[in-house]
Amino acid sequence: MPLTQEIIDRTLHTSLGDGGYRVVEILLDAGYEAWWVGGCIRDMLLGDVPDDIDIATDATPQDIVQLFRKCDDTAAKFGAVLVSHAGHTYEFTTFREEHEISDGRFPESVRFTTRENDASRRDITINAMYWHPISGELYDPFGGESDLHALLIRFIGDPKTRIEHDALRLLRVIRFRALIGGQYHPDTFAALHSLSKNISVLSGERRLKEMEKMLLGPNPERAFEDLWETDVLEHLIPELHKCKGVAQPADFHEEGDVWDHTMLCIASCTEDHGADVRWSALFHDIGKAETFSVKERIRFDGHATVSADISDTVLQRLQCPKRRIEKIHWLIEHHMMMGNFADMNTERKSHWYYHPWFIELLQLFWLDIAGTKPQNYDLYDSIISDYNEFLNANPLPPKPLLSGENVMKILGIQPGAKVGEIMKKLYKAQVQKKISSKSEAIDFITSHFS
Repeated sequence: MPLTQEIIDRTLHTSLGDGGYRVVEILLDAGYEAWWVGGCIRDMLLGDVPDDIDIATDATPQDIVQLFRKCDDTAAKFGAVLVSHAGHTYEFTTFREEHEISDGRFPESVRFTTRENDASRRDITINAMYWHPISGELYDPFGGESDLHALLIRFIGDPKTRIEHDALRLLRVIRFRALIGGQYHPDTFAALHSLSKNISVLSGERRLKEMEKMLLGPNPERAFEDLWETDVLEHLIPELHKCKGVAQPADFHEEGDVWDHTMLCIASCTEDHGADVRWSALFHDIGKAETFSVKERIRFDGHATVSADISDTVLQRLQCPKRRIEKIHWLIEHHMMMGNFADMNTERKSHWYYHPWFIELLQLFWLDIAGTKPQNYDLYDSIISDYNEFLNANPLPPKPLLSGENVMKILGIQPGAKVGEIMKKLYKAQVQKKISSKSEAIDFITSHFS
């Protein structure tokens, strides 16, 4: 799968590609060497226009900052600078090699070097290709192009050494296998398995970011199956690892056990499913291993609440932002109450149908059904129908003109029942169209409550 002129033209005719050409031109004119590198080359060889472009160069971070006006040099000590140019952001990395001593998270130090040495320190062959947008030359020292043609995932150099240098490669390699629908070189797979415990040295934040890329990418179920097969998941999320082998009632779940159901759920994700919905789908039944019982049939009493609590523990360990944890908890906790809406009165329905996360709750419910055999969407369809009828009869109320924080600041008061009372009267005036702008809302509260 050589680089075709068609994909080159398509890429260079985008604003991102044109900007990537121009920044290389600027570096060349200043006397430096510069290449596109890594994922953008892999994408182009696969016939896709890349959605980001990284630049490798012999210019130092200090040189780059002098050449480009808009730069973020926070990671300059690692040889990386973010450059904003023509409406796009490009990551520039100086050709570098990393100190052999590493704690598995970050190298002790980096030193600037040649392109050849820079290629040697990269993780897998399909990520160690360089392309020159002006000359059209492809530099591929480790056979990345042929490996990509064979859909082969292969470490550069000794696999164990690569992982010991940066344990994030345990996740990256698995993600790239899912990304291209590829296979592992036997030595690569063996190293993933034998060093799976090294994942524990990484910060939660780095683990979260890489797993989220898996969930948002193609074939997320393949990535998580690999995490299980290599034992990485046992050290990463033991609570999820335990779900394999947990039986479900055969009359309702012909797809298999809890793990099988979960993998079908995340495999069913479409482009409109955001990251929080995907995390919710991954964890929505994680409590079944804890709530399994056999009565008149296999049961998981209270598993939604238990799953929500376990998701909190896992996501806190992964240093996920608090607000996202709260949202994912809410989605999981309520995913089993979907049959109740038909019996609710208008006031109760408004509480749910106007809820800012209700659409995502519906998406989770859809994925839950999609991951079940046989699939039955009758309840889902009835909720959608009732939801639309309700909104047609009861249009979504307007967003409040002022927040509680606004009210407290304007009136100089502290949190308490008084704030709630003011907000209710203010909103009533807004609904009755007595006020319609933020300035009128401010006049209203200052004239009535000062």
